[in-house]
Parts: sequence; structure tokens; C-alpha cells
Amino acid sequence: MEQIIIFDTTLRDGEQSPGAAMTKEEKIRIARQLEKLGVDVIEAGFAAASPGDFEAISEIAKVIKTSTVCSLARASENDVRRAGEAIKHAAKGRIHTFIATSKIHMENKLRMSEDQVVERAVQAVKWAREYTEDVEFSAEDAVRSEIDFLVRVFEAVIEAGAKTINVPDTVGYSIPEVWGERFAILLKRVKGADKVVWSTHCHNDLGMAVANSLSAVMNGARQVECTINGLGERAGNASLEEIVMAIKTRNDIFNLSTRIDTTQIVPASKLVSTITGYPVQPNKAIVGANAFAHESGIHQDGVLKHRETYEIMRAEDVGWGANKLTLGKLSGRNAFRTRLKELGIELESEDALNAAFARFKELADKKSEIFDEDLHALVSDEVVQERELFKLSYLQVASQTGEIPHAILTLSVDGAEQRTEADGGGPVDATFKAIENVVGSDAELLLYSVNNITSGTDAQGEVTVRLSKGGRIVNGQGADTDIVVASAKAYLNGLNKLYAKAEKLNPQV
Repeated sequence: MEQIIIFDTTLRDGEQSPGAAMTKEEKIRIARQLEKLGVDVIEAGFAAASPGDFEAISEIAKVIKTSTVCSLARASENDVRRAGEAIKHAAKGRIHTFIATSKIHMENKLRMSEDQVVERAVQAVKWAREYTEDVEFSAEDAVRSEIDFLVRVFEAVIEAGAKTINVPDTVGYSIPEVWGERFAILLKRVKGADKVVWSTHCHNDLGMAVANSLSAVMNGARQVECTINGLGERAGNASLEEIVMAIKTRNDIFNLSTRIDTTQIVPASKLVSTITGYPVQPNKAIVGANAFAHESGIHQDGVLKHRETYEIMRAEDVGWGANKLTLGKLSGRNAFRTRLKELGIELESEDALNAAFARFKELADKKSEIFDEDLHALVSDEVVQERELFKLSYLQVASQTGEIPHAILTLSVDGAEQRTEADGGGPVDATFKAIENVVGSDAELLLYSVNNITSGTDAQGEVTVRLSKGGRIVNGQGADTDIVVASAKAYLNGLNKLYAKAEKLNPQV
């Protein structure tokens, strides 16, 4: 069967979600999992956005061997050359350059004529070709671009050497029938259309990103740009897991295949959720906690008699199952290190391994079973602790019926300990107020979310907070078997990000 190229942009477009910025180490961990998943192209970032993003792309290019590593670049010489330098160590590297082609963008954002846009697009492809033959060109806001102008631009960049032509619904405006028709017209009218791979990139503003992407596939697109969990700015991007499983499950319609190892979908979903702080809704297709749950007695009876009465795919085929680490407090470092390596987690030093192992032993004393998700949370927490300005040293919370909750805590602020206490509407509220007594950030709390990392009453709770201050939005995360402690860790994690001298959070800024 003909193969669909899966182009994952979690590390670039997904990172543009408010507060979802990742560290270099976190990007590398996700890239390793994407490679394990079988993603064909990993868009690792926007090299010109910041020195940090450039470095992350460069490091990913060095460690990824089977997937193509791609960097985004605007159609400017500086952007393209930064992208070329970032991917130069990749076993397989791609430069993805773009320029807007809709009238609203050309007139109001670019302030360029059609002729100037075509000239710049062609020049960008030529600059990119100096670094790699694998060049992708995108017509930003193609959904609102005039079809005649799209034909003109695409013919020009194909002649200049572009190998992949991406047609993006940048603002999530289209509907499936219209989007599919647009691809059919382009493939028919563009000279040289048969010499390139046609790609679709859809946003989910109207909830149709996946449907639009599949409509494009049915009309000739052979690359789909998507993200894990549908992560992305605004309403997100087309969801990788839904695209892949739709093609696999409805093979009778598509008669196409992907290179994806579907058993790695759920591990990838959980890793991205843990690192970005964006929890997966329970009723999310494929990767939601309820995706294979049956409450109705009629459904339960049918599934017990014959699974396919109500299930169109098997839970184990997408990675659901007891992915349990059979280590305990008597296990050694080597077994611990080996399991981390299997999960794609490589700590930078022996000291970092020892610290993570010590935290693993502490966790093993609190819970009877340790799961892979616990390890991802543990390592993320360990990396966070290494760069903390504010650290939780001690926390005591009193909460009982009929009494006002009260929190007493000690914070380490840049090495100096400060004790404080506060009342609140609940134990978490009291804890946050006590922290603010010391920090005085005046940050606005936009989101407070609690999720269990694994099953069982002894499971770690993973808390996500979203803080806003001075136009910056960050996510803070914390995990612990005690929800109040996890909440304090998450709030402090968010404050540390707000106070850190960080690179730009949004690569597109």
C-alpha cells in the first residue's frame, strides 16, 4: 500500500500553546519517543526564534537517526540559514520555509505585492537548497488564498527545487468537502504536481482539523502535519493519534498505510501531557482515559460477548495496558538506569542519575507499584528542581470540618529559608496564599487541574497550574502522592518559570 508521511510538529506548533514551552532536555525526550513511535518527520522547532530553540534543534539532530529532523524558517535569509545550521548534523535533515499567500496577510502583515511574495518564496527555497535537498514550502493561510495565486506560487517553488508542498489551513477556517476540493484542484492545475509530495496542515478552530486532513488525503495529499494530543495554539492542530488510527481502522476506504508503531501512541500521549502540563480530556478519542470504557449495561454485555460489537479497535493496539515497572525499593541503580533508557530518558550525569534514583526509592516507599508514567513525572520533577529559585522545604496543612484551613510552610528562596503561614478557603488555597506571602508575585491563577498519573488510591497526583503575569503565561507542574504537596510544587514550578531569565516562550513571537 502507498504510505502516508506523518509529519509531527508537537515540538514546534504544539509548543506555541500558552505555557507549553519546553526545555532542551524535554524536547529531546519527546523527540526520542516520536522516533520510537515511527514518526517520519519531526519538526523540532524554529531555529531563528531564539538561541535556545536553535540549540535544541541541533541536539535533536545529533541524536535522532531514523526520523527526518526539520526546522521551520520564515522566507528570510537569516531564518533559512539558521535552520540550515541547526540541522547540519542530522542523519536526515529538512528545512521547512513559509510565507503568507492570502490577500489579508500580504496586505496587512507582509505589506508585499504578489510579485514580491513569489520572488521571496523562490529565493527562500534556493537558500534552503544550499543546505539540503529536502526542502518543504508552505503557503501560510492557503485556506483564504486565491487559487490562481496558489498555483503560481507552487509552480515557482517547485521549479526552484522544493520537494514537499504544504497547504495549510492556518486559521482552521475550512470544512472537509471544500478542503478536499482545494487539493484536487491544485494537484490538477499545478505544473510539476506529480514531482512533489503534497502535504496538509490543519488547525482545529472549528473542530474539523482531523476531518479536513483526511479529506485532503483522499484527494491526493500524502503527508499529514499533526501533533500528539492535538496540541497547538488556539484550539490546536490535527491530532496524530486520530489521523493514524483513522487510516488504519478504515483501511477499506483509504487503502493507505503509515510507518507508525501504534502501540507507542499512548506512551507518547502521556509523555507530552506530562511535560507540557496539558492534561488529556477523559473522552478524547484514542488516548483519553474513557476511550475504551463502557458504562452502559447494553454495551458491556455486547463487549463481553464479542468485543467488536462496540469496539472498532483494540485498546492494546494503541498502547493501553499495564505498563508497569517491576522495580521496588530493593532494586539497584543498573535496573533503574536500564528502564530509563528504554523509555528514552538519558540523564546528563551520574549525579543526576543518583538524585533521580534516590527520589525513585522515596516514591517506592509510598506506593506499591511504580509505572512508567511515574518515572516520567519523577524525572521531569528532578530536572525542574535543578533550576529552582523557590523550593519547598516544609509544608504542614491543617484542615478539618468546621475549621478554617491553615497552612504553615518553609520556602527556600535562592538558598535562604523563610517560614510563613496563611488561612484559606481550602488546604490548597491556604498553601498558595502562604507561598504568595513570601514571593509576592501577584500572578493571576488561570488554571488549576488535578489528574492521577496512574490508577489506584496510592497513585501520584499530577497538578497543573497556569499563571499569568505581565503578558507571560506559564504552566507549572508538580507530582506527589499528597495532592496538597503536589499543588505547592506546581505553583512554585510556575513561579520559577515566571522569574527565570527564559528564552521566548512562543517561538512565533
